[in-house]
Amino acid sequence: MPLRIGLIGAGANTRQMHIPGFRKLAGVEIAGVVNRSRESSQRVADEFGIPRVFDSAEALCADPGIDAVCIGTWPYMHRDYSVMALEAGKHVLCEARMAMNLEEAREMLAASERHPGLVAQIVPAPFDFRLGPTIARMVEAGELGTIREVVVNVLNGSGLDPRTPLHWRQRAEYSGKNVMMFGIYVEVIHRWLGDHTLIQAAGDIVIPERPDPETGRMEKVTVPDIWVATAEMVNGARITYHFSSMAASAEGNGISIFGSTATLRWKMGDTAELIPHGQAPRTIEPNPGTDRGWRVEEDFVDSITTGAPVRLTSFADGVRYMAVIDRAHQAWHTTTEQVI
Repeated sequence: MPLRIGLIGAGANTRQMHIPGFRKLAGVEIAGVVNRSRESSQRVADEFGIPRVFDSAEALCADPGIDAVCIGTWPYMHRDYSVMALEAGKHVLCEARMAMNLEEAREMLAASERHPGLVAQIVPAPFDFRLGPTIARMVEAGELGTIREVVVNVLNGSGLDPRTPLHWRQRAEYSGKNVMMFGIYVEVIHRWLGDHTLIQAAGDIVIPERPDPETGRMEKVTVPDIWVATAEMVNGARITYHFSSMAASAEGNGISIFGSTATLRWKMGDTAELIPHGQAPRTIEPNPGTDRGWRVEEDFVDSITTGAPVRLTSFADGVRYMAVIDRAHQAWHTTTEQVI
């Protein structure tokens, strides 16, 4: 009998990545779908040849013809659907970001721990699938010396036009304490360099209202357009994150790791160079066998069928990055002192 997958939510990533990823695997069937409405669920079923349409996530999770669920909703439903599915005996692949906040993430982890025989996986940050393991090895091997400082810049001008429609990621009622791409980069940093300790953060909502794409009415923006956080890391380094949708033509996006003997510069697109102090840069190539590419669905199925542990990304690792997101959000609202 095939492994029967049920889809809860069928947004862009589910349609572009998860459905094709599952369909290419032998012994796997996408057996059912539930989306935001019966009509949208039927459209997805018709487009991808999915045999069953459910009227609710509750009905899908309760159905004995479903073995595992892929949750592709916005973060505001991740906790509810993950816990529901696990309690119903279903394996869970949940879209990132993990949850609205740390409390919800911990509830998801607790549910997975109550059901150790079920696979619980978060869709991982995909940016470093090519070079991430190599960079982590280089850091561990001391090829940069002692890490002193880390800078993460993700700057663009995508939000400058106030007529740009409101995205769900700009609404805290759907995204919770997640801000832009902060969490996804925290996850990458955890893979390479380890955990954060103390953190400070500041954010600005530059465009206070935007048109709702469904109603056309102006709605409040409740997630910052500019976000800066700085933290101490367990390894002793200082890390600074800068995210902005107000910075057109910005240069230097990516991650820079400054060590006592060398600097590593990683760029979006998963390319990087190592610059030993006083020497010419050299291009970093992935170590043999480490460039795995996108295989999220394959890893999920492997964990179910073979018992392989979840590496990218476990619920426990999701709680780690949600702790940084949550504490940074809390720091954003602490008192600041006036200078002038």
